[in-house]
Amino acid sequence: MNYIPAITGTGVFTPKEIITNAELVVAFNAYVDLYNAEHAAEIAAGTLDAKAYSSEDFIVKASGIEQRFVMDKTGILDPKVMHPLFRQRSDDEPSLMAEMALEACHAALAQAGRQASDVGAVICAASNLERAYPAVAIEIQQLLGVQGFAFDMNVACSSATFGIQAAADMIRSGSIKSALVVNPEICSAHLEWRDRDCHFIFGDVATATLIERAEDAKGPYFEITSTRCATEFSNNIRNNNGFLRRSRPDGVADRRDMQFMQNGRKVFKEVLPMVAEHIAGHMADSGVSASDLKRLWLHQANKSMNDFIGRKVLGRDPAPGEQPNILQDYANTSSAGSIIAFSKNSADMVDGDVGLICSFGAGYSVGSVLVRRHG
Repeated sequence: MNYIPAITGTGVFTPKEIITNAELVVAFNAYVDLYNAEHAAEIAAGTLDAKAYSSEDFIVKASGIEQRFVMDKTGILDPKVMHPLFRQRSDDEPSLMAEMALEACHAALAQAGRQASDVGAVICAASNLERAYPAVAIEIQQLLGVQGFAFDMNVACSSATFGIQAAADMIRSGSIKSALVVNPEICSAHLEWRDRDCHFIFGDVATATLIERAEDAKGPYFEITSTRCATEFSNNIRNNNGFLRRSRPDGVADRRDMQFMQNGRKVFKEVLPMVAEHIAGHMADSGVSASDLKRLWLHQANKSMNDFIGRKVLGRDPAPGEQPNILQDYANTSSAGSIIAFSKNSADMVDGDVGLICSFGAGYSVGSVLVRRHG
């Protein structure tokens, strides 16, 4: 017997600390002054390029971002540090990532009218895992009190949609009745805040999506009618470090190539056609036309990218509300972005409305989820 998977609840954990573009620019430009003064001789000799200032206008024009939430702003805004400062937790304490995830999970469960004991699996799907093992998902499972099993997965910014497909497939097959797909993203720890081209891109957040059998839903839900994932290898978005960046008490210089790296022009040129074609093919194979779509919840990386995809998918400029953006407030939150957009912009949909969640990023990867509102 095949069961119908459905999204019955979502939750968002938002950090308390905010960095506005104005604050970020002041800190970055102070760092530039320190760097240029320290390397004045090499710059004067022409052997080293001076670093350029950033500006609020530059950030908004390049991305549409106006602020971002972070777990620690003190270190990021210190021109002599320029990265978050996280204390080293003991192995007996909950990890930072699991702690963030709990609030999002509880919110998703509350929206669905469920308890942790109702959940059969936990998938922690995120770009930036805090450690290699044990799996963060298993820690979240234990802290929630969930029976069953849990595992981590990483498909960069597409982790949430790939996680949703994995959960939906397990529910369809009958191997589980429900799953929490959790996306705790501490993006501030892998960002190079000293690089003008990318210092404004990311923020921190955690999201959670409860997926269960439609027949078990206690209230309105979004039937997952179809999912599709695709990957194609590229080095144009890369992070060689692997896990969260921490303070270096030994004073060893950081390697630039061990943090977030991106060739923005190539990404824009190569990813956008891939995403537009992916969505068009998914919709066509599912019998969904552009006129059927009530809403597009896209990965929140860059406003220009989302506007381009929206026009390609709909064949026109999206009307206000059809393609909600949240990156002006949250910045790019990697895998969590499309889920924030969905969570905050879906309650007004009515029975029968169709929408599409789509994420894309490093890999390259793209994942899409077609949903239909019931109730």
